[in-house]
Amino acid sequence: MKLSFQISEDFTDEDLDFVHQLGVGYVSVNLITRPAGSFGAVNQRIENAGLKIANIGYQRLRNIPEVTLGLPGRDEKIAEFVDGLKELADIGLDYTTYAHMADGVWESPKKSTRGGAISRHFDGADAEGIWIDKRYRGSLPHGRAYSATEIWDNFRYFMDKVIPVAEDLGVRLGVHPDDPPVPVLGGVARPIFSSLPGYARALDEVDSPSLGVCLCLGTWLEGGDGMGASPVEAVEEFARRGKLWKIHLRNVSSPLPIFTETFVDGGYGDIPAMVRAIDRVGFDGILIADHVPETVGGKYAAWAFPVGYIKGLLDAVRSEQPMPSGAR
Repeated sequence: MKLSFQISEDFTDEDLDFVHQLGVGYVSVNLITRPAGSFGAVNQRIENAGLKIANIGYQRLRNIPEVTLGLPGRDEKIAEFVDGLKELADIGLDYTTYAHMADGVWESPKKSTRGGAISRHFDGADAEGIWIDKRYRGSLPHGRAYSATEIWDNFRYFMDKVIPVAEDLGVRLGVHPDDPPVPVLGGVARPIFSSLPGYARALDEVDSPSLGVCLCLGTWLEGGDGMGASPVEAVEEFARRGKLWKIHLRNVSSPLPIFTETFVDGGYGDIPAMVRAIDRVGFDGILIADHVPETVGGKYAAWAFPVGYIKGLLDAVRSEQPMPSGAR
């Protein structure tokens, strides 16, 4: 298992020192503005610091409206995506995360959680889609509605172009769940990666060693019963298929229609049960803490807690000792 820490593209030497201090050996880097050709320099800097890259996620190659909605410029975007896969392979990486949401991640104005920490919140009444420098508001931000059939057709078109290249390169794509996993947002159906049945159909139709799952358990908790399986059942099913490649661990206050992201130990999800399942299935992919509330003490304090909590749970499971006091 590659316990990994998320860092942004503008990471500092102090950030890398912090990862070392946490006792984490891998980093996952989120690139947003850096141009093509920068992956190698990022990788070299991480290696020079004595760490390893588990994943480079290039945000501009996820949630692409031209791809998900079949808009003009689709083939050009797919060509850019393929170039990104080649660059990953060139530096020896065999995994990247992909997401297939036309209008990004939707959220409402932030709310406070335990102790006044500020965190992401969702309520369909005032939510908007956000991805990089784009904002999607209202019932039809793309000018019309897009049906489930259209989204499936566009997904297949993308896969037909990308998967043969990924297979040749030996690069795997782990698909992140739709966040939040609701049937329709901004007039766009989300029929594929918003439930276990949707995932199962995609994995069956695109039967490839290069397509698998980035299982965000926080998003899975957002969906609740609508996901068609509990988080533990999802871990077990995707592991059974040999498709469980990356896991995001976070918690939320409640399932849809309204939720607030919480501290990892503060939501309704049973994180210790999920960690037990992760260990039980022999998970050997990338595991990260995800989406932490803003706390007193700044970003290092905010991230130290969930990483330490997860490490403690992993140690407890591996040593078959009782869970830490307070764990469910």
